[in-house]
Amino acid sequence: MSFIKTSTDSGIMTITLDNPDKLNSFNRQMAMQMQEALDDASDKEVRCVLITGEGRAFCAGQDLAEAIDENNGLSIKKIVSEHYNPIIKKITALKKPVVAGVNGVAAGAGANIALACDIVFAKKSAKFIQAFSAIGLIPDSGGTYFLPRLVGSARALGLMMTGDRVSAEEAESIGMIYKSIDDETFESEVNTAIQKIAKMPTRALALTKELVQKTWHNDLAKQLGAEEEYQNICGNSYDYNEGVAAFLEKRKPNFKGE
Repeated sequence: MSFIKTSTDSGIMTITLDNPDKLNSFNRQMAMQMQEALDDASDKEVRCVLITGEGRAFCAGQDLAEAIDENNGLSIKKIVSEHYNPIIKKITALKKPVVAGVNGVAAGAGANIALACDIVFAKKSAKFIQAFSAIGLIPDSGGTYFLPRLVGSARALGLMMTGDRVSAEEAESIGMIYKSIDDETFESEVNTAIQKIAKMPTRALALTKELVQKTWHNDLAKQLGAEEEYQNICGNSYDYNEGVAAFLEKRKPNFKGE
């Protein structure tokens, strides 16, 4: 049985979490399929990746029935190390924009997979929940890394310890996500956004992604040095030359991501 659906069209790879009967909760098979899909996303023809969910949820996190089944040999340690850590590493290492289209509740690991993406759009009816404390666990899947950087330590600790639900509109207002969108126009607005991103100079976008990741660990001098290095790479690219030519010729550029 497949728990992950993928499709690629016009440079956009859509990865759909497809376990709707369990609110797209992850089991081992689904986690491994997700990792395979993210590996496939490295294909040169893919310019942008969209991760979304089937049905009324984005992802409710881990399938707890699997986690407590003593007969399947899956300890919490194994689930984190073999399922979620590789997913987060693959999303953040992917050299192209990764967009989360949060179409419903995003809880536990599901919330943190969304936050690991480069851009997060969410339906206004969606909710983000750090659900770990309710069952005696700590946030995983990069939650303790991403959330404090997005909203600050005080708010992150409050959300992690209380498990309070955060609406999409509140998530936007506190800087947790990029944008909340009316449910009725969600699919069309996300589709317009990812089509735009896929036509942009995606190599430069990938380098921008890397620079933002570096900024948490660099001092100003190191970050300026990294900007100089990466700007030189961009300045020698096809897309830069095409972008400048298009600007001077007053036409739309035809970027290739190269």
